[in-house]
Amino acid sequence: MSPSLADKLKTLGVKVGTGEIQPPPPRPRRDSALEHALEGRWIETRRGFAFVVEQVFPGGYRHGATPIRLAAGLETLAAWAGDERLASLPVSKLAFLDTETSGLAGGTGTYAFMVGLGRFVEDEFHLAQFFMPDPADEAALLEALADFLAPCAALVTFNGKAFDAPLLRTRYTLNQSPCPLDGFAHLDLLPLARRLWRDRLPSRALKYLEEHILQAPRSAEEVPGYEIPWLYFDFLRTGDAAPLKGVFYHNAMDIVAMAALLSLTARMLADPHAFELEHGLDVIALAKLFEDLNRWEDAALLYERGLQTARANGAPLSEQALSEPDFWQAVRRLAVLQKRRGDLDVALRLWEKSAAEGHIYAHVELAKYYEHTRKEPAAALQWTVSAMAHVRADLFMPAYMKNHWLSELEHRQKRLEGKLK
Repeated sequence: MSPSLADKLKTLGVKVGTGEIQPPPPRPRRDSALEHALEGRWIETRRGFAFVVEQVFPGGYRHGATPIRLAAGLETLAAWAGDERLASLPVSKLAFLDTETSGLAGGTGTYAFMVGLGRFVEDEFHLAQFFMPDPADEAALLEALADFLAPCAALVTFNGKAFDAPLLRTRYTLNQSPCPLDGFAHLDLLPLARRLWRDRLPSRALKYLEEHILQAPRSAEEVPGYEIPWLYFDFLRTGDAAPLKGVFYHNAMDIVAMAALLSLTARMLADPHAFELEHGLDVIALAKLFEDLNRWEDAALLYERGLQTARANGAPLSEQALSEPDFWQAVRRLAVLQKRRGDLDVALRLWEKSAAEGHIYAHVELAKYYEHTRKEPAAALQWTVSAMAHVRADLFMPAYMKNHWLSELEHRQKRLEGKLK
C-alpha cells in the first residue's frame, strides 16, 4: 500500500493538524512613554500586556449632589428590570461598564479601544480604564477585563444592552475567548431614565442627566462623544497620547455618573414617599412606574402627592408644577387606578371634577357608573347627553375623533332610552 499524503508530509518534517500549533507568544512589554503620558501602568495577562489607568474614589465621595455609594436595596429596581437576581446581590457584585469605540456602527469592524469598569471594594469605588494602544493588544485587553470582572455577577450600563455588551461579546468571540459577561444580570439605566424623566427633560443623555439631575456639570476636560473615535485614530497615527486625556476623563465621568444615578434611583424607588422631589412631573412618573409594577397603593399615594403639589387653590404653584394637560392626565390615571382598586367613591369625585372641566371621558365614566353600578339609567342618560353636547361644541376636535365619540354616545343614548321606556 502506498504511503498516504499525511505520511509523506511527516517524512518531510511537515506538521499535520493543529494539535502541535502553539499560540503566539505574548506581546512584549511596551516602553514607559504611555505610562508617563496617561499616568497608567502595564499589567501582564495570559495573552500579553494590557494598559490600564486606575482611580479610587473614597466611600463618602459625592458626584455633584449625589453620593455614589449605594445606600438602598435594589428590590424595586429588580422588579422593574424583570431580573430578581439583582435584588439579592451585594453592591460588591455590581460592575459599572462603559466603552469608547472606533465607531458607532457596530459589527466586527468596530473596536472597543477603551473599556471603563468600576466596582465597589469595601467602602471605596475602584475605577479601571483599560486602553488598547494598538489593535494587536485587543486579546490582552479582553483578558484584563475578564480578570477585573471575576468577582462580579451583574452589569450596570447606560444603553449597554443595545450597544456595549453586544459589542464586547463580539470582540470576545472574534478573539476566541470566553466572554465574562455571559450569565451576568444586567441593569440598563437608560430605559429607567426615560421612564422617570421623559415628560420633563428634553434629553435623557447621561451627560444631560448628570448636569440636571445629579447637579454635576463636567469640566473643560470633557470632549464631545463624536470626536472620540478621531482622537484615537490620531493617536494611532502620531503616537501622541496627550489629547487622549479628555477621552479618559469623559469615560471616567460616565462610569462615576452611572454609579451616582443608580444610587439616586435606588433610593427613590426604595422609599418613594420619603424621597424629596420638587417637580410634580417626577412624582407622576414615579406613580406610573409603581402602577405598572401593580403596587397600586404606592401608585395612588404618589398620584395624590403629585396633584397636591401641583396646585394651590386651583392655581399653579411655580414652574415646578404640572401643566394643565399633565394635571388632568394624572387625574384621569388616578381615577382609573382607584376604580381598579375598587375605591369608587374616590374615582367618582375625580370624574366629577374632570367632567366639570369639560373632559368627555369623565362624562362617559359617570354614565357607566350610574348605569351599571347605581342602576340609575336616567342619571346615566343625562351624563351621556351632556357628553354629546361637549363633543359637538368642541371646534378643535379632529373629525375622526368627533365621529368616534358621537357614534359611541348615540349608541349608549338609544340603549338608555330603551331602558327608561
